[in-house]
Amino acid sequence: MTLVAGVDSSTQSCKVVIRDAESGAVVRTGRASHPAGTEVPPAAWWDALRTAIADAGGIDDVAAIAIGGQQHGMVVLDAEGRVIRDALLWNDTRSAQAARDLIAEFGAGELARRTGSVPVASFTATKLRWLRDAEPENAARVAAVALPHDWLSWRLRGYGPADESPLGPDLDALATDRSDASGTSYWSPATGDYDRELLIASLGHDAVLPRIVGPGEAMGETAAQDGIPAGVLVGAGAGDNAAAALGLGARAGDVVVSIGTSGTVFAVTDAPVADETGTVAGFADASGVYLPLVATLNAARVLDRVASLLGVDHTGLGQLALAAEPGSDGLVLQPYFEGERTPNLPDATATLFGMTLASTTRENLARAAVEGMLCGLADGLDAARRLGVTASRVLLVGGAAANPAVSRIAAEVFDAPVEVPEPGEYVALGASVQAAWVLTGSRPEWRPETLARPDASPVPRIREQYAARAVTP
Repeated sequence: MTLVAGVDSSTQSCKVVIRDAESGAVVRTGRASHPAGTEVPPAAWWDALRTAIADAGGIDDVAAIAIGGQQHGMVVLDAEGRVIRDALLWNDTRSAQAARDLIAEFGAGELARRTGSVPVASFTATKLRWLRDAEPENAARVAAVALPHDWLSWRLRGYGPADESPLGPDLDALATDRSDASGTSYWSPATGDYDRELLIASLGHDAVLPRIVGPGEAMGETAAQDGIPAGVLVGAGAGDNAAAALGLGARAGDVVVSIGTSGTVFAVTDAPVADETGTVAGFADASGVYLPLVATLNAARVLDRVASLLGVDHTGLGQLALAAEPGSDGLVLQPYFEGERTPNLPDATATLFGMTLASTTRENLARAAVEGMLCGLADGLDAARRLGVTASRVLLVGGAAANPAVSRIAAEVFDAPVEVPEPGEYVALGASVQAAWVLTGSRPEWRPETLARPDASPVPRIREQYAARAVTP
């Protein structure tokens, strides 16, 4: 049996999935935690990767490996390959003003045209601009800029500071894929090139950037290190959402709605998009096409908060929600508990509307929480559709997707058929698809089993009353 490995180096943890390269069957898995916070030393990711590999039984018998990772994080290296400062993660918002400054200098429309997206605080370019302004001495030392999955793949292949790695600090050996590069705000999905002017405007000077490795291509091989054997092929890797799309087997016409702490709506498309409003990020995918994406800040934690308020767990919340009628008797929860990214309302708060003596029940509040969360995601799908995205089906994933109430109400909110794939580590599974692709020369057709196809039809009044109550920017 030939084995391949996929890695998900996420915000919270590192997961390793090892699969049969022929059938795609999962053979074994491993996991390790990451430190909390929005500013993390990359060395913690490297330690966690080796721990997770060991927890999975090692990779001595693995032929190829690829890494999927959290997008946007800023890893800055000096000329000796050392990390200059802790990495700023996607969810570190200190660069919000830097994003506004870049938009003021270049214009939202121009940035969307050149990079497919209008920068927000999560994107790498804005973090580099923050570094330039807040820590100019550190910015001046930057010789190369990488993202989390780029840097981990570099270390896996034996590169790094001379006293920590077998091959030393070859910055030109840094490599990435098009999906992760598209989240930097200085790479164009349409042209496939870095925009050096935008990099310099962000950092203050030019720097080494990872070369782009195409779908199905190898970065190189692993080098012998503590816990890592030599000679394992290393695939291109990907940003987390693009890797998840591969893991799900998503193709053009598929829209993935992921309900995690935050929410994302992304679709596989054959043509790039550029949205000067900034609502839709025009990312690239990991297969050679495109992955327009909308992100919301408030998703599963909306359910967490309301379940806690009602004194129930998620199963109990779902039971209460299904006991209410669609539309919650006019009760509407606009769930901007932590502000919102889509729409761009960073200072907004959540609001409960339509409270009457009849509508204010535990059941209606539970349902209004689920409906409100899903309506925000459906608004994201509408924004993508305005740019030409089509939705032949909605794939509902994430921890909350398996709740029967969430999946059924999703079928009443979204105006496309809803399917719930079986739960899985789809970022790591997608990275393993890349590993098998490198090994065999063709993309494997591994698709997950379907857990549920909710037997429900769209109920227009749910979204109508949500839109009537919605706060606009």
